Amino acid sequence: MICFGATGFTGRLTAEVLVRAGMAPVLAGRSVDALVALTGDLAGLGPIDRPPTWQQADAADPDSVRALLTSPADVLVTTVGPFQRWGRAAVDAAVDAGCGYVDSTGEPAFLRTVFEVDGARAEATGARLLPAFGYDYVPGNLAAAHAIDDARTAGVVPSTVEVGYFVRGGMSMSSGTRASIAGMVDSPPFALRNGVITQTRGDVLSFDVDDREWQAMPVGGTEHFTLPRIDADVRDVHVGIGWAGKWTKPAHGAGAALSAAASIPGVGGLVRSGIERVSGDETGIGPDESQRRSSTTLVAARTRDGVGRELSRAVVTGPSPYDLTAELLAWGAAMLLTGRALRTGALGPVDAFGMEEFVAGCARMGLARVA
Repeated sequence: MICFGATGFTGRLTAEVLVRAGMAPVLAGRSVDALVALTGDLAGLGPIDRPPTWQQADAADPDSVRALLTSPADVLVTTVGPFQRWGRAAVDAAVDAGCGYVDSTGEPAFLRTVFEVDGARAEATGARLLPAFGYDYVPGNLAAAHAIDDARTAGVVPSTVEVGYFVRGGMSMSSGTRASIAGMVDSPPFALRNGVITQTRGDVLSFDVDDREWQAMPVGGTEHFTLPRIDADVRDVHVGIGWAGKWTKPAHGAGAALSAAASIPGVGGLVRSGIERVSGDETGIGPDESQRRSSTTLVAARTRDGVGRELSRAVVTGPSPYDLTAELLAWGAAMLLTGRALRTGALGPVDAFGMEEFVAGCARMGLARVA
């Protein structure tokens, strides 16, 4: 078990979960001093005879990332982002080694490449890839799977699925999340329309939960690839992120304008540079435990028939986004490490492990259906 990016904010949370679960991960990253310190910090959290170890690796040096993997039985967990900039070395290493791979990306362009390009390569080598296996976009797969199952149980055919991601109590972003968002400015979201992945900004989604309207900006998630595998009649999938609250619609419009500007020769570089300056240079920074404890995950999904009538809906809740991401990464990695994957390639949680195992695993970390 290798935790690449272990000294970053999400990486450290994930490493702690792995060590507490007794998995003795190899902690990997650029800074030897930081790795040595982290290994010492975590040594007392797990079994005394199975302490974590460390190995230096740098996403800018693909050979150092490949050196982390020695067997198809290995599992590489990576939180090194922005993934569009730094993620390629890890996924290539995992595919070539034919091993397990789990990442924390939320970046649409990166996860789309994993499904559309790397998936076939992984099937050929026997690799098992679980991209975007955190707050984005595992809870949406859970809520949508429940909604699809409800529709089928009622004897109706779901052709459209809509998913919205929200946070109760406010969302404090880590430095890594801010950097990833900055890198997404010139990468428009996508949707599944009539069975085809289509690049589109789409419309703001609206969900009624707990007698309140929640709005979400369109985004490209794993659901566009994974939900049709659950039910072949699903032809349209729309996913949205609702962190901006009442500012969702203005933010959606601003995002479209920035993306358009970023595509203009001579202007795009200035736009990206400006956003990167706003996102800051700090790394490894994120909300502390008390801040995380004040927020919870809320994800809603609904299905519609071919003429747009709502058929079913489901709501799931869970821990704060960052704590949930760490738990999900560790759970997915443990499932791969113990040979529980049902197939190879680029996978979602249901086609990777089956609905029963997926629901049970989520429940153990506090992610469960509430409506």
